[in-house]
Amino acid sequence: MMYRYLVMTVRTPQFHASVIEPHYAFLDRLRQQGVLELAGPFSDKSGGAYLIRAASLAQARDIAYRDPVHTSGSSIVTVYEWHAK
Repeated sequence: MMYRYLVMTVRTPQFHASVIEPHYAFLDRLRQQGVLELAGPFSDKSGGAYLIRAASLAQARDIAYRDPVHTSGSSIVTVYEWHAK
């Protein structure tokens, strides 16, 4: 069974614009794999969020923590199990 997980990304002081393109490529790959449902930046440019499907919270974190905004230290990435309807 697959569950929905909300991934929140909040920019750190170390954020650099060069990570945006790899981040979008990462999201595109998730979309092509059928993992990503929705994604988008916050209007205040402080970060963004995306909704993924995974079998467990551990799997969702594994996916989200491979995001270049996380691996580069540009953003703090937090994953929540989300019971949206």
